[in-house]
Amino acid sequence: MFSSKRSFFKTAFIAIVTITISSCNENEKPENRKPENKYVLTKNTEQTEAYFFVATAGVTKTIISKAQLAQRKSLQNSIKIVSSKIENNQKLLLQEINKIAVQKLIIISEINTSVTNKDLYELANKKDVDFDDAYLNSITQSLTEMIGLFESIAKETNDMVILKLVAHYLPKQYEFLRETEKIKKQIN
Repeated sequence: MFSSKRSFFKTAFIAIVTITISSCNENEKPENRKPENKYVLTKNTEQTEAYFFVATAGVTKTIISKAQLAQRKSLQNSIKIVSSKIENNQKLLLQEINKIAVQKLIIISEINTSVTNKDLYELANKKDVDFDDAYLNSITQSLTEMIGLFESIAKETNDMVILKLVAHYLPKQYEFLRETEKIKKQIN
C-alpha cells in the first residue's frame, strides 16, 4: 500500500512538472509576448481607441500642468507666452477627448500619476536659472509623445470622429513643438 501511494505521488509530480514546463514554453514564444513599443496597438478597434483616449488624456493633463508651472516660474517672456497657448489648446483637446470618450462609453481615470507627479516635482524643484531649459526639454518630450499617439491612432482607426480630432489637433502639436525648439535654440 505504501509503494502504491508513493508511485501515485511520483506520477502526479512528474505530470505536474511536465505541464508546468510546457506551459512556460508557450508563454515564451514570440507571438505570445506583448509588443515593446508603446505605440503599437492591438488589432481590436475598441481596445485601440480606449488606449488612445486614456493615454492622450494622461499626456494632455501632464502638458497642462507643465505649461501652468512654466507660466508661474519661467524667466523668459517667450516661454510664458507659448506655455499659455499650449495650456489653452490642451484644455480644449482634453474637453474634446472627454466628450468623445463619454459618447463611446470609455472611462478615463488617473493613470501613471506617480510618474507624472515625479516629473512635475523634478521640474518644480529646478532653480530659476535651470528651469527654462528643463521645462523646454520636458515639454518637447511630452509634445513628441502626443504627436506619436496621434500618428499611431490615425494609422489604426477608421473612426471619422477620431480622425477629425487628429486632423484638427495634430498640426497644432507640431506648431508648439517647433515653437519650443525655436525658443530652446534662442536661449542656448
